[in-house]
Amino acid sequence: MPQSLAQIYIHSIFSTKHRLPILHDDVRESLHRYAATVLQNIECPPVLINSVDDHVHILHELGRSISISDAIQEVKISTSRWLKSQSPRLSDFAWQSGYGAFSVSCSSVDAVRAYIADQREHHRTTTFKDECLAFLERHDVDYDARYVWD
Repeated sequence: MPQSLAQIYIHSIFSTKHRLPILHDDVRESLHRYAATVLQNIECPPVLINSVDDHVHILHELGRSISISDAIQEVKISTSRWLKSQSPRLSDFAWQSGYGAFSVSCSSVDAVRAYIADQREHHRTTTFKDECLAFLERHDVDYDARYVWD
């Protein structure tokens, strides 16, 4: 094949450092737009980005020439710098060191999009910790519970 082609969807999840509830409505939509621009710039087109006070969900394509860890690192570094410049209350902002990244089949993109869009309602009854553990179980990820939370 003379060209490289790929269609890979990733559902990325990561939290604020220590899961501090500081992603308020005053920055949320701008944060989503900024993160979308970062993803576009690294050729990982975003499908949907949504967040609640202490974490973010991103459904995006994975570009052909970038690793998942590099894509997430670029989003986290860029958005962290941007958030720090938005408000004095965010001057010490940081994301947690880790992340969750889960493959999404093309046939499941709409369901994942709906799940991400419904984050506020979802987190009225489910904690971030319970949500993460459910993702790890659903995707059959081996993990050591001692190291899941920082």
